[in-house]
Parts: sequence; structure tokens; C-alpha cells
Amino acid sequence: MLAKAAQRVGIVLCIIMALLVGASAQATKAQTTAKPAAKAAKPTNPQAFLEQAQKELLELSIKAGRAQWVQSNFITDDTQALAADANDALIAATTQLAVKAKNYDGAKLPFDAERQLKLLKLSLPMPAPMNDAERNELTKIAASLEADYGKGKFCIDAAPQPGGDQADKANCYDLTKAEDVLRTSRDPQLLQNIWTGWHSISPPMRNRYARFVDLSNKGAREMGFKDVGAMWRSNYDMPPDAFSGEVERLWEQVKPLYVSLHAYVRSRLAKQYGSNVVAENGMIPAHLLGNMWAQDWSNVYPLVAPPNAGTGYDVTELLKQKNMTPLDMVRTGERFFTSLGFEPMPKSFWERSLFTKPEDRDVVCHASAWSLDYQNDLRLKMCIKVNAEDFQTIHHELGHNIYQRAYNKQPLLYQSGANDGFHEAVGDTIALSITPEYLNKIGLLQNIPDANGDIGMLMERALDKVAFLPFGLLIDQWRWKVFSGEIKPADYNKSWWELKNKYQGVAAPVNRTEQQFDPGAKYHVPANVPYTRYFLAAIYQFQFHRALCREAGYTGPLHRCSIYDNKKAGEKLARMLEMGQSRPWPEALEALTGEKQADATAILEYFAPLKKWLDEQNKGTKLGW
Repeated sequence: MLAKAAQRVGIVLCIIMALLVGASAQATKAQTTAKPAAKAAKPTNPQAFLEQAQKELLELSIKAGRAQWVQSNFITDDTQALAADANDALIAATTQLAVKAKNYDGAKLPFDAERQLKLLKLSLPMPAPMNDAERNELTKIAASLEADYGKGKFCIDAAPQPGGDQADKANCYDLTKAEDVLRTSRDPQLLQNIWTGWHSISPPMRNRYARFVDLSNKGAREMGFKDVGAMWRSNYDMPPDAFSGEVERLWEQVKPLYVSLHAYVRSRLAKQYGSNVVAENGMIPAHLLGNMWAQDWSNVYPLVAPPNAGTGYDVTELLKQKNMTPLDMVRTGERFFTSLGFEPMPKSFWERSLFTKPEDRDVVCHASAWSLDYQNDLRLKMCIKVNAEDFQTIHHELGHNIYQRAYNKQPLLYQSGANDGFHEAVGDTIALSITPEYLNKIGLLQNIPDANGDIGMLMERALDKVAFLPFGLLIDQWRWKVFSGEIKPADYNKSWWELKNKYQGVAAPVNRTEQQFDPGAKYHVPANVPYTRYFLAAIYQFQFHRALCREAGYTGPLHRCSIYDNKKAGEKLARMLEMGQSRPWPEALEALTGEKQADATAILEYFAPLKKWLDEQNKGTKLGW
């Protein structure tokens, strides 16, 4: 699924035109200060307007991607300021064009013209006011919020060193170091300190975020939408309210599987830490699940592993035994796609990507895939560590790059996934093929374990995929209500934890008040990246996987299928990818799966053996919280 933490966390989707690039640009002062036309004269030829609009936006977006790339890889006050100013220019141009597109509302137009005009109006995840000063303020706030996240550091129990006043650096953490502790430590007090420390980076964002909401909403209203959340939900080829219902329908399909997993994990953690730390019938404390946001529980697998049901191998150890470097891991991921019939990554990909964290500067380590020229300037930005998690993430992010290149012959406004969930799902679909059979074929695993290890393998994957489902849902549940005004700034944190309690059954490890701003400790909130795409991807990927396995002629258990080296499956995948966003997403779904409706039965089929086992283990245990 969206690959993990920063992981699923996949792609820096501060998109312009719903495109997968960073949204900043170096622009001239004249561009930066250009006034959007509040009411432009209605163009006489919609096709000519769209061609000119896409030409203008392509030029600005290429500059945008390059400037955002520099900002993400060299976080300084200067790059932040340049990105903010340049982003202001790009947003101004996009806003002007979107306003002009409104002049065609109600006109009878050819399908492509009507669709491209609609996508143009929906293109900004951060709609800006037409007022110059307010637009400039919005872009500066946006750049500062993302930069604050990228520079986030904290110290715990930091005492002055002898003879000086500097804190002991061993007790100071950035996110990477903090995540290492959460992944490996079983000391509940240390875990609590680390969790609390990271969440201390976000309170300074709170007031700026509230202002960000006000300004973004003003921009959305000027575009004809009720608020930003309604604008986001309008981008799914159905009315906003209908989309909300679709998301809830899918959640209800998968909820029983999550509740079973939650009950089992809770019982094992209670055994590990004691019922005074983990209530046997209550919620799970967030700091004990091995992940800063409790969105991925893979790291607690050793505590919840089924007895005598291990996978029989450890991918991290296999990588280390082969002396794999980060570059080797990326090369391996590339070979998966070439085995399906896709072209190798271009030479520039290897020259321009960032694969490891520099020691001399701050960078945004959030894993992301980039297309900077909407043709072949593809890049991966990731602080790769040699472990199983990053091995999977690499396959996921390269899936984004393959998708970006597949639709690069489409008009600019169609250069995106069929919907934003599709982009995430494609990478995760490929990651589902990282099976024992695949590891054996690429020389990492000598012997394929028999089916006795499947419960362990499914448990590991469920701790990633199934555990994520409610988290993927609640981020935008919170933001939609923030944008609509249902959640006021005075209740930001209270409402955040109400949703985490409701959907995840996860509780804060310490008392939280409105002095905190815990949503800001999750990248996608300060970076303003819509998140429902990840929930959708968690559903779509299994539906895609099932369809591709059928295309490959596979008839065994779905969780054992790998489409590696199957050209027939690759051809079917390529046909869907090439469509981009040129057709409504149900048509793209049908092109790959033969089905027009999202369907969670594939994920239930995939995990059916585990669900049966979990139900047996949970007999006599209260389900829910």
C-alpha cells in the first residue's frame, strides 16, 4: 500500500494540475506580481484556450518542480523563500486560468474540452485567493510549514555537557533517528518520550495552519466551491457527498478485518507490557505500535508473531547478506519493471536522484517520486536504509515513476493517475508481488518456504496494510471538517484524537490539550497533501493485484502471487497506465480489472487465511474498544 510511513507516504504530492511534482518555481518578478484577472473575457475557442493554458502551465510547472527539488534537498531560509515566491507565481497563473475556465460553465462542449476544463478548475490542492497579498501570504505559510516539518528535531533528558552548554547530542533526535527507536525499543517510557518529543515540533505550526485554512478556503470559494474539502472531493468523477459515501462504504467492507487484527495485537501487547499499560478491552497506546503515527504496525511483529509461524526469512538480513547498497536496491526494483516489459529508467534518473541522506545538510527524507519535465526527467528522492521496509518502498516509488512515464504522451491536464488513489495503488500493487517466489527468482532467497509460514507472512503484511486502513481514512476526515468549519481551531487537537479513537482504536500515550497540534506532526498535514488517496490505494491495490494475477494465469492463493517476469500482466497494466486521467476513473478501473466499482473483497480474499486464524485466537476476547 502506499508503501510505509514516509513510505506510503510515497510521493511529494504538492501537485499543480493534480500532477506529481513539487509545487514551487523560479519565476520573474513580473510573473510573481501579476494580478489575476477577476473576470476574464470569455475565450471564443475552448480548445485554443486549453492549448495555450497547458503550454503556459507546462513551462511554469517544470520550473516549479526544479525549485521544489532544490528546496527539498537543500533546506535553507533562502531556498524556502525562493520556493515560496516562485510557488506564488505558479499559483497565480493557475488561478487566472482556472477562473477563465469557469466562463465555460454550462456550455455544451466536446468531452475532452469539458473534462480538461474541469480538471483545470480542480487542479490546485491549495487554492489561493486572487488577492496578491493574500496569495503571497498563503504560499509563504505553506513553504514554512513544510520546512518546519523537514527541520524538525527534539531533545529528551538533554543535560549540558561538562564545560559547555550544548545538549548531549546522543539525546537529540530528528525523525529518522526517532523512528529507529520506535522500531526497535521495547522500553515503554523511552517510547513515550520519543513519541512526545516528535509531537513537540508541531505546536508552533498551529496558528499558521489556521490562517492557511482561512486563506485556502477563500481561494476555493472564489473558484466556486464551498470549501477546500469539497473541492478535493469533487475530483473523483462524482459529487462530493457521493464520494464521502463511497469512502464510508469501502471502510465498512474492511472494518471487520481491522477489528479482528486490533483485538489480537492488543492482547499480545497487553501480555508484553502489562494490563496497566495496555487495557485488554480498550484502545492501544499510540507509542507502542512501532510507528510514530500508529499507521503501520510492522515493527511490532516480533511481539505478535503467530507461534511457530514465522516466514522463515528476514528480508533485511537477506539484503545485508548480499551486501546490498541503496543503489543496488534501486537497481533491483528497476528490474522488476523491466521484467514486465517496461523500459529501464533513463540515465538522468541515476545521475539526479537522491538515494541516501547527506550528512552535511537537512533534506526532506519523505520518500517521493518526481517527473520534472513531464517526459523523461524522472527522479527518486529517498534516504534509503538497507532494510525490508525501504526495499518495499523503492518498488512502490518506482511504480509512480513508471506511471508518470506511461502517460507522458497525454495532454498536460491528463498527466496524472485516473484518480489520485490510482497513483499510490500502482506502486503498492507491485510491492504485493514481493513474495517468497519473487525473492527466490532474484537470488535473495535460496529456498521458498512452504505454506506453513503463510500465517506469519500474512500477519506481517496485515500489520502494514490492514493496520493502515483507518489511519488512511481519518486524516482527511479531520481536514474536511476543518475546512468546512465543523472543527474550529480551538478544537483541532481534541477532534484529531476523537477521530483516532473512533477509527483506529488508538489512544495518546499522555494527556493531550489544545496547547499541542498533533496533526502537524504528520507530514501530509503541513505539506497539504490530500490523504484519502492512500486509503483508496489500500483498497485498489488488491483489486489490481487480483486482476493482474488472473491475467498472468495464476490460480493459487492470492497472497502467493507475483507477476514478476510476466509480460502479459505487464501489457495489461501498461494499457491502463497510459490512459492517465483522460477518462473517468471507473473506466480505467474497468480497463485493468473488468470491474467499474471499487471492491474491497480482494483484500478480504487476500487475508482470508489470516482472518480465520485471528478469529480463532480472539475467541472469548472483546472485539472493538
